[in-house]
Amino acid sequence: MPKPTKGARLGGGAAHERLILANLASALFINKSIKTTETKAKRLRPVAERLVTFGKRGDLAARRRALSILRNKEAVHVLFTEIAPLVAEREGGYTRITKIGFRKGDNAPMAAIELVLDPVTPKTPAAPKAEEAPAAVAEDEVEVVETPAEETEAPTEATGDDVAQPLEDGSAPEGFDVKGKNATKKFYAPGDSGYAQVKADVYFRSAEAAEAAGFAN
Repeated sequence: MPKPTKGARLGGGAAHERLILANLASALFINKSIKTTETKAKRLRPVAERLVTFGKRGDLAARRRALSILRNKEAVHVLFTEIAPLVAEREGGYTRITKIGFRKGDNAPMAAIELVLDPVTPKTPAAPKAEEAPAAVAEDEVEVVETPAEETEAPTEATGDDVAQPLEDGSAPEGFDVKGKNATKKFYAPGDSGYAQVKADVYFRSAEAAEAAGFAN
């Protein structure tokens, strides 16, 4: 069983609806613009654009299919000889619907449907700009990554009588209670927050010795 077409039904039956749409399409192709109800304009748009596609194809089979739908030789001739060459570069959107208010009497919403025959302006490609931007970002990333490596490559180590290196088991030599970290140049005295968790790179006799070596708390 055939399924009805989606949308509002025009006329009393399917055959009457096809006849109404064919007459509207013929008037649109001949006059390039017509005024009708908004419902009919929305139903006419897909039919008209499909017929324009047949016109762009331009072969005998397409002409016969358009004639079987329109049943108007003049409209088919205008479609294939006048309209099709004007929209040859357009990929779609051959019609435009504009609301024009309400009809006097029954207050039906009206619309103007017209063919879009303006020449298509080709878009300028912007691919080169998009390709150059990632390259510049990549160079900046490389520079940012290399800079910290040079700064932290060789941290200086404190030396002197008040400085001692950790024992083999990592513990502090006798009399050296202040812990120091060469990488951060910070020292931790007993009682400081996190003192027990810090793994020292160097030990000092006192906080004054650590400050004299360039370390800060």
